[in-house]
Amino acid sequence: MTETTDQNAKKVFVTGGTGFVGGHLLRALVHRGDDVWALCRPASNRSHTQDLNVRWVEGDLLKPESYESSLDGCSTVFHCAADYRLFSKNPKTMYDINVEGTRHLLEACRRHRIPRVVYTSSVAALAVPEAGRVSTEADQTRLESVVGHYKRSKFLAQEVALKMASEGVPVVIVNPSTPVGPGDLKPTATGKIVVDFLQGKMPAFLDTGLNLVPVEDVALGHLQAEALGEVGQLYILGHLNMTLKEILEMLSNITGLPCPKIQIPYGIAWIAGAVDTLVEGYLLDRQPQVPLEGVKMARKKMFFDAEKARRALGFEPGSVKMALTRAVEWFVDNGYAPPPPDWRHREAALS
Repeated sequence: MTETTDQNAKKVFVTGGTGFVGGHLLRALVHRGDDVWALCRPASNRSHTQDLNVRWVEGDLLKPESYESSLDGCSTVFHCAADYRLFSKNPKTMYDINVEGTRHLLEACRRHRIPRVVYTSSVAALAVPEAGRVSTEADQTRLESVVGHYKRSKFLAQEVALKMASEGVPVVIVNPSTPVGPGDLKPTATGKIVVDFLQGKMPAFLDTGLNLVPVEDVALGHLQAEALGEVGQLYILGHLNMTLKEILEMLSNITGLPCPKIQIPYGIAWIAGAVDTLVEGYLLDRQPQVPLEGVKMARKKMFFDAEKARRALGFEPGSVKMALTRAVEWFVDNGYAPPPPDWRHREAALS
C-alpha cells in the first residue's frame, strides 16, 4: 500500500507480521491509526496483509543491523516472530530464531531506549497442567520438564525476556494459548486439525485438550498489554478449555460433517507418530503428518486460566464457535478444503 500515514501517528515496530497472530496484530495497529513498521524476510508471504498500510522492513532477527535503524522513534516494539514447528531436522535453527533472535531484538530495544516492548511468548513456556487442573501464569516450569524443541525454545526465549525486564528493559509478556480464526496461512497445528476435519482425514481422536481463543482477540490482547501490562509480568491470552472431542463436535455442528467416534489409545498414537516422523521427516525430508513431538505434547490436556489478563488488562475474548466458523470459511474460501455439503446454507443459518 502507498497511502500516506498521519504525521501524528504513533510509530510501532512489529516482528512476525506475516504470521498468524502477527498478521492480525498488524491489522489491529493499522486500524488504530499507528505508523506501522514490520520486519520480514524477503521471501515471506505477505498476501493476507497486502491491503494494509504497513512499511515493510526486509531483514533478519539474527542480524540487528538489518532493522535497527527502523527502531528510531518507536514508541512500542511488538515481538511476535517465532519459528513454530513440531518437527525440525535441524532444531538449532529454531533455537537461533526463537532464543537468540529475541535476545538480539531486546538488546536493540535497550540501545534505542524503546519505551514499551510486548513480547509474544506462549502457554508452551508455562507448566503443563496436572490432570484435573488448569495452569496460570504462576505455574512456572523448568527446562528439563519441557517436552520438544519448540516448547523448549519458547521457554528459553521467555527466560531471556524476563531477565531483560529485570535489567530495566520495559518488556511485558503475553502468553497466547491456541488461537483460531481466519488467515492461518501455514496452517498452524490447530488450523491443520480444522483442515483435516474438513477433508475427512480425522477418523479418530486422542484424549487430549486445548485452550482455544479467537485470534483477533489475541491481537487486541497485545494492545491491552501495551497499555496496561506491568513490566516483567506474564499474561495468558486464552479463553475456552476444550477436549479434542469437544472441538471436533463443535466443528461437526458448524459444518454438518460427521464427527469421528473412535478414540485412539495414546500408545498407538505414539507408535504412529514415531513411524511417521522417521519415514516422512528423516527419510523423505518432508513435514510429518503426525509429528512425534506433537503426540508427546498431547499426552496432557493443555488447559489454562486467563483470569489475570481479564482482571488486569480487560481481556474479554469472544465466541470460540464463531472463531472456528470464521476459520472454516477462510479455509474453504482459500482452497485448503472443499466446502461441506450445503455449506452456504449452514453458513447463513449460523450467522
